[in-house]
Amino acid sequence: MKHCCVVGGTGFIGVKVVHALRISGRKVTVVGRSTQPSRLLPEDVAYFAGDIADNRFMAARLQNADEIIDLAYSSVPKTSFENPVGDILSNLPASVGMFELACTFQIKKMIFVSSGGTIYGEPLALPILETHPTDPISPYGITKLALEKYAFMFHRLKNLPITCVRPSNPFGEGQKPYIGQGFVATAIASVLSDTEITLFGHTGTVRDYIYIDDLARGIVAALDSGLPGECYNIGSGIGRNNTEIVASISRIAIEYGMEPRVHRQPERPFDVSANILDCSKLHKISGWEPHIDFEEAIHRTFTWYLAHVHDYQ
Repeated sequence: MKHCCVVGGTGFIGVKVVHALRISGRKVTVVGRSTQPSRLLPEDVAYFAGDIADNRFMAARLQNADEIIDLAYSSVPKTSFENPVGDILSNLPASVGMFELACTFQIKKMIFVSSGGTIYGEPLALPILETHPTDPISPYGITKLALEKYAFMFHRLKNLPITCVRPSNPFGEGQKPYIGQGFVATAIASVLSDTEITLFGHTGTVRDYIYIDDLARGIVAALDSGLPGECYNIGSGIGRNNTEIVASISRIAIEYGMEPRVHRQPERPFDVSANILDCSKLHKISGWEPHIDFEEAIHRTFTWYLAHVHDYQ
């Protein structure tokens, strides 16, 4: 049985990846910063709290692992603008240190979860291939790209079997709203609390939204089939603007006697106009593709928030 250590495995993406790994038959260990897991993990998953920048702590976690998935990241695009130096210091040294440490163990495969939504910058063509120039316009995207460069440096110089994945914009049950990331979560929470949804520009930006369960399966597919030294987009391949997202939410909200209220503001200079990923590279090597229809995923997500509305008000 393969043993996978998931670093940052109690976050929105991480906990779903853990479940997908267990379904694949793996033994799973999770590493996180909080004393107790912030989200519920399967009973047979071991959880260890500690500082991932602490080599002694991490060495004890990695020495018996066959695989590593690095999801640890302590900021979002919004906070990276507010404190770009903090974005660097809180994320770059810890992950680079872990890459270097992993080289000293017999790791069979490592996945670094990058960001397809931020590292490409303004698109030259849509959908975006992995070969598209990387010209991020946010500190978050720049740091993620730097970590990719370090990952591939260790692959080239020390044979670290690391693969990078670039997710688009995930959404689904359990995503925290109002944190400057996750438009679907914030829009649904705003509807349930009868507050305005802010859109920047006439229709808002175009993004590639992927349901969290499909993203988790995509990360495991890259772990199983991805080649070391390569990167893979993981998205739906379909672009939707913010107005279209609100319309999808509205169709469900009306059934409950609610209706979204939208407040439009001018476009922001740090928002790229569109981000849609071409995911054919991962599909060709693994057969992975999204399974859940977008409208069904929105319905599942809305229903979950409706049941947990008091947690987010």
